[in-house]
Amino acid sequence: MLAVTHHIISMLESPVLNYQLNYDFASLARRGASVALAHIVMALAPDKYCHSSGSVEMQTNLLRVLKRSCNVKLARSQRRARHQSDVSLASAARTGRSEELVLGIETSCDDTGVAVVSTTGRVLSDALVSQADVHAAFGGVVPMLAMEAHKAAMDSCVRDALEQAGIEAQDLHAVAVSIGPGLSPCLQVGVRKAHQLAQQFDLRLVPVHHMEAHALVARTATDVQFPFLCMLVSGGHNMLLIAHQVGNYTLLGSTLDDSVGEAFDKVARLLGLELCPSGGAALEAFAKQGDPHRFKFTVPLQRHNDCNFSYAGLKNSVRLAIEAEAPGPATDANLQTRADLAACFQRSAITHLTQRCQRAVAWAKESHPQVQTMVVAGGVACNQMLRDSLEEVTQEADWQLVCPKPSLCTDNGVMVAWAGVERLRLGLWENPKDSAEGELDVRPRWPLTDRRDSRSMPATKSMRKSRIFTSLTELTAEALSNHPITAPAPAISTVPATS
Repeated sequence: MLAVTHHIISMLESPVLNYQLNYDFASLARRGASVALAHIVMALAPDKYCHSSGSVEMQTNLLRVLKRSCNVKLARSQRRARHQSDVSLASAARTGRSEELVLGIETSCDDTGVAVVSTTGRVLSDALVSQADVHAAFGGVVPMLAMEAHKAAMDSCVRDALEQAGIEAQDLHAVAVSIGPGLSPCLQVGVRKAHQLAQQFDLRLVPVHHMEAHALVARTATDVQFPFLCMLVSGGHNMLLIAHQVGNYTLLGSTLDDSVGEAFDKVARLLGLELCPSGGAALEAFAKQGDPHRFKFTVPLQRHNDCNFSYAGLKNSVRLAIEAEAPGPATDANLQTRADLAACFQRSAITHLTQRCQRAVAWAKESHPQVQTMVVAGGVACNQMLRDSLEEVTQEADWQLVCPKPSLCTDNGVMVAWAGVERLRLGLWENPKDSAEGELDVRPRWPLTDRRDSRSMPATKSMRKSRIFTSLTELTAEALSNHPITAPAPAISTVPATS
């Protein structure tokens, strides 16, 4: 307080009394000065600041700025008090202890997402900066451009998330961050910021698997109980698995080549569609204008009685059809043909997903009869045709279908924050001070699990080669076996500090 007061006095003695004066007063106000400081200044030097007209104007400016700051801070404090009161009541009912807040940071690909989520599942904020316009001209994500865009957006995104939540960074309990899988340059931006915040404000650091975050985000709004069947469908991943618990998964099937999201994006480009906000969304909208029965595309893997996926063949068939039926650039003359092609592709792609899910439901009923819920997550889960098709599958099985709202299907900070909450409950977090200076643990290719259902076709040789890091399921099992959960949970690490 005394230091701030002396700073005010030094400003009042400065000959620069124009806009800079008001700017400095506002800066002081943001640093926590109050109206009382103005009176302290006058009391300390009444002869200097109580007589001249210029001094009176300065005092008036000072009082006005600081009063405004105090009113803002008072309103913010009142909001915080009301929030903490609500938090205490809700938490008391569920856990008997007060709610804690986790910041989530997502930078695995081309969206910068930061959010604040409470340990009871309340989403206090969700800040997102999309890079769709940055990459649209290139027909795909350019890693180094994505990295630079993440760097440019990161600080403001964190600030926006905290302001939306009405909190300061020191009010947080932990920071969670995606460390993989994803693009290494992009992951490093988020991990670096998470380490900075954790070290500066003495927060717990929770490394998060990007795909586990997708799988768990539905639990923020819906009472999804373990175990459940989960299908993850995105631009880079396609898998069906049983989620036994946090960090414990069994793979029923995965893609043998391309993911469905990649196929949607590729076909959208071949059809000459704008890729904003994404190729999948553009194709879905365009397909509504078309006839889904005009062209016959074979549904993949019809002779394979497993839960794996394949989209390379379908994608090639559509490419050949486009070259034959609508060659050249997109025009009004071939618009209907292109729309029909989009509709027919989407129909075959969704049918493939649906058939695999039907088999996965049957498998789950045999091996895990307690499963009664299917969760579908990832960017392609936004597709309404897919949701409608899977609703029929789950109704027939007398199951519940759970799809996060569209904003939580694509990459976002909420899912990372919630995955952090789930792992904190198991004591799976790191002390950022244990990491070496400048060391960043990112895992561009990091499998969710190595455990595969015995009825599923073994992984191909190329799939085995892609496994660089020990799977999340194996690491979690090892961590929990070495450090049994007690109350309160011990500070243990989900992943080693180095690769």
